[in-house]
Amino acid sequence: MSVITNNNQLAELCERLSKSDYVTVDTEFLRDKTYYSKLCLIQIADEHEFHAIDVLAEGIDLTVFYELMANENVLKVFHAAKQDIEIFVNQCGKVPVPMFDSQIAAMVCGYGDSIGYEKLVISLTGNSLDKSTRFTDWSRRPLSQRQIDYALGDVTHLRVIYKKLSEQIAKADRGEWLREEMDALCDASTYIIIPENAYKRVKIRNSNKRFNAIVQKIAQWREGEAQRRNVPRNRIMRDEVMLEIAAGRPQHTNGLNGVRGLSPNFGTSKAGAKVIELIKSALAIPEDELPQIKRHRPPQMNIDPIMELLKVLLKLKCQTENVAPKLIASMDDLEKLAQNDGADIKALKGWRFDLFGSDALALKKGKMGFAMKDNEIITFHLNE
Repeated sequence: MSVITNNNQLAELCERLSKSDYVTVDTEFLRDKTYYSKLCLIQIADEHEFHAIDVLAEGIDLTVFYELMANENVLKVFHAAKQDIEIFVNQCGKVPVPMFDSQIAAMVCGYGDSIGYEKLVISLTGNSLDKSTRFTDWSRRPLSQRQIDYALGDVTHLRVIYKKLSEQIAKADRGEWLREEMDALCDASTYIIIPENAYKRVKIRNSNKRFNAIVQKIAQWREGEAQRRNVPRNRIMRDEVMLEIAAGRPQHTNGLNGVRGLSPNFGTSKAGAKVIELIKSALAIPEDELPQIKRHRPPQMNIDPIMELLKVLLKLKCQTENVAPKLIASMDDLEKLAQNDGADIKALKGWRFDLFGSDALALKKGKMGFAMKDNEIITFHLNE
């Protein structure tokens, strides 16, 4: 084990690891004061060695590391990879491929919905993790040996986890299930936030099109400012403040003075002038060009009993097949299915349809029922 602090060490390490079948990868980062995560440490291992890469070391260049992440001959193993991948995409523009996410693999193997790394370590390795440095400031140097040992535990245990989950997936013949999930995880667009789409993150409950147009414009501006200044979006403007402004529709900067949550001098700032400009531009949009609002259809009067039956069926199927329910269908998916036999949900496609969707439709049509046997709920098909 070593801490990589210069480019020669990093190049030699990546050259060795490029010959490995797989590497386990994890990162330590900070994000409480920035828009983009501040990468502080990368941990990486293969079957023979494990190291920490000090990305804050003076003069360190991660180019060779990102070349390793793009090497399609080496499988990259993560746990709950999204945050790590987001960092890599923002820094080099590419998603590591091919990839194995042990959290998703564990769901495929029936370890529950979104199982945490610590529980998976205990379950599959019999070891425990020292969490005493969990909330450390990873940007401070020097790092203690205890901090480094903690960080490396996230890739050393992952080697055993990867092997055991791979064996279970192969034994259950569920490789295609995992590949489908990995394909979605490898889509780079998942990790790039386009300011024009930033309004989708805001919980807008107002169905007024003009209100929505104002929110969209301010949300786009806020996202762009947050990215440009590299600060959390709420440092620019909180959601509730943005919604209050959209409701009040002030058309002069002094109209911003009474908005709670804005600084006293916001109205006289460049940002205040920009917000007023955005409001005016939204108010000038012709009626027929206002953003279309996708209204959530209210549930049918009889949907609750159907939902309850579908929940029971999902739980039974997942227990029988030893797979996490979240991987098959969310509660939102079940609601859509309860209302529409042709709902556009994953549960009615591919292997999910074979495992759950087909019987779910049969249940809705009265062709399947439940019964108690030996203190357990069982399903049975009904004759026509």
